[in-house]
Amino acid sequence: MTQIDVNSLLSQMRQMSTRMPMPEIAAQSVVPGQQGGDFGALLKQSMAAVGQTQMEAGKLAASFERGDAGADLGRTMVAVQKADLSLRAMTEVRNKLVDAYKDIMNMPV
Repeated sequence: MTQIDVNSLLSQMRQMSTRMPMPEIAAQSVVPGQQGGDFGALLKQSMAAVGQTQMEAGKLAASFERGDAGADLGRTMVAVQKADLSLRAMTEVRNKLVDAYKDIMNMPV
C-alpha cells in the first residue's frame, strides 16, 4: 500500500482551487457576515441566470442549425444540457417552496 502525503495533496488542491473561477451566482450570493440575506433577490437572480442559460443554448442551437462556420456540436449539446439541468433545478426549488407554503398554511394556529 502506498503512503499518501496529505500536506502535498492539500497544497495541490489549494493551488487548483485558486486557478478555477468562481461561478457568478455562488460568488455573489455568499457574503460572509451578512445576516438574513434577501431571499427574493437571490431567487430573482437565479431565475434570470436560468433564463440567460436557456437563451444562450437557443442561440447556439440556432447557429448550429443554420450551419454557421463557428458552430460546434459539442459546445451546443453541452449548452442545451446545462439549460435543461438549470431549468429542472429551478423547478425543484419551486416545488419545494410550494410544499413549504402548503405546510405552513396547514399548521394550526
